Amino acid sequence: MRIKVLTGVGVLFLVLVVVQRREAAARPYTIPEGDLSLTINAAAGQRPISPHIYGINFASTELAADLDLPVNRWGGNATSLYNWQLDATNLGSDWYFENYPNQNDNPGNLPYGSDSDEFVQQNLSTGTETLLTIPMTGWAAKSRNVLCAFSIAIYGPQEDHDPWYPDCGNGRHLNGDPIVGNDPHDASMPVDETFVQAWIGHLIGQYGTAVNGGVQFYALDNEPMLWDYTHRDVHPEPTSYDEMRDRTYTYAAAIKQADPTAQILGPVLYGWTAYFYSALDWAAGGEWWNNPIDRLAHGDVPFTDWYLRQMAAYEQQHGTRILDYLDFHYYPAAEGVTLAGAGNAATQALRLRSTRSLWDDTYIDESWIGQSGYPPVELIPRMHDWVNNNYPGTKLAITEYNWGALDHINGALAQADVLGIFGREGLDLATLWAGPAFNDPGAFAFRMYRNYDGQGGKFGDTAVSASSSDQEKLSVYVARRSSDGALTILVINKSGNEQTAVLNIYNFPTGSTAQVFRYSTANLSQIVRLADQPVGANGFSATFPANAITLFVLPFTLTPTEFVYLPVVVR
Repeated sequence: MRIKVLTGVGVLFLVLVVVQRREAAARPYTIPEGDLSLTINAAAGQRPISPHIYGINFASTELAADLDLPVNRWGGNATSLYNWQLDATNLGSDWYFENYPNQNDNPGNLPYGSDSDEFVQQNLSTGTETLLTIPMTGWAAKSRNVLCAFSIAIYGPQEDHDPWYPDCGNGRHLNGDPIVGNDPHDASMPVDETFVQAWIGHLIGQYGTAVNGGVQFYALDNEPMLWDYTHRDVHPEPTSYDEMRDRTYTYAAAIKQADPTAQILGPVLYGWTAYFYSALDWAAGGEWWNNPIDRLAHGDVPFTDWYLRQMAAYEQQHGTRILDYLDFHYYPAAEGVTLAGAGNAATQALRLRSTRSLWDDTYIDESWIGQSGYPPVELIPRMHDWVNNNYPGTKLAITEYNWGALDHINGALAQADVLGIFGREGLDLATLWAGPAFNDPGAFAFRMYRNYDGQGGKFGDTAVSASSSDQEKLSVYVARRSSDGALTILVINKSGNEQTAVLNIYNFPTGSTAQVFRYSTANLSQIVRLADQPVGANGFSATFPANAITLFVLPFTLTPTEFVYLPVVVR
């Protein structure tokens, strides 16, 4: 066996020896009429798979430990006004713009032992990296007392109120019009970047800098283009291009000053419209898109392009990169899919089709996006283009997404498909919003990549070329595993019917057997180890039950004498 090691800047390439008979490669299986084919070329399409794509928001300790969870995010609307010193926040439009204290057994010891401290401590206990949201609205909750940003006693009767704290209204008059001119000091206090720096200093004092095992990632607030809705008690003005640039410059620079080794994510946009426009654009109402005043004032440059250019300009001027990840949120817009139950058969089929919006330039989104005449979403390739055209070297993150039905096999199929797409398309970090319960089918979708055998078995870390003759029926994702050279093949049957397919495998030493693991409706409580699959010189044929996720693990063996060298990233 011949092994060659290459080194490069910051990366070690282990070049694994791969065997393949030429005569076998020249004789693929003859596919019976009506059968599907899956084609795998272990020497083509190689791309490192970042472990950070398998992240979750607010994962439990139990689930994080079981998945060897790579990253856990502290995020959401409530983090935008979080006061780390008091361990309290304002819930914004999510719950009556109400100040609320986090549960704390020893508030006299604050800021030590806060909810955010406990979150970091939990992640350290499971070997999980922390992604922490940094407030940058300029305000934070001012008290651990329950306070009302729109007190009915002060601002009069309102459309709705908190049933447990009846003085806390929803900030709308009885006719539904928003209350304006309220005093933001009612429930909040002004803060600035030094407040954030002090928080990071507190975290470093307990856990070290990012490079020394402390908090690795900081996100620049949460969905700032929605502040004039979610936090209009303190930020009633619509967020503009310039405000996003200026706040990013101020807060991101402060974070880097406090911990130069930390990674920063921004602009944390909520969805499709915000990728191209600012809140100031759509605040005009009507057919605002025909005259987007903020975008036009900035050369008619789409917001994401413009923002990345500003970040590049900052680095050129100051010699410091203050944006490490382009960070979006993405919830599929198709009706009944995201953050929803399984739905009827039509909705379930739509859920499985809609994952194509992450990558497919031929898929017209089955929502208002496609109906409005927008081009295909093809989100991850589009993100790559934005970065390559405006600020090369910036990584890609989707820190909130959800395809729904995580308590159902349909949601598990979609989740497994999404994770496979993330790896194949080169996303660098992702965190699922509203993670599944420990025994939900959605959790098993993660386990198929992170712990398929209950012993920590993982999907490979270098994606290779894999295609399906009908990906609407069978999706296939394939990777090499650097730890042992194994080829991991994950097949998702999304058709609703049993399917038989021929797997043609090129440039990998076949001719042995593969381990087989399956999650399906036959047993929703566990991943089942099946009998080993015989593998011929050029692949094998297999039958996939309806609504099933199947993983084949082909060991790396060396028997023939012809060798092909393949670079595999060692993390």
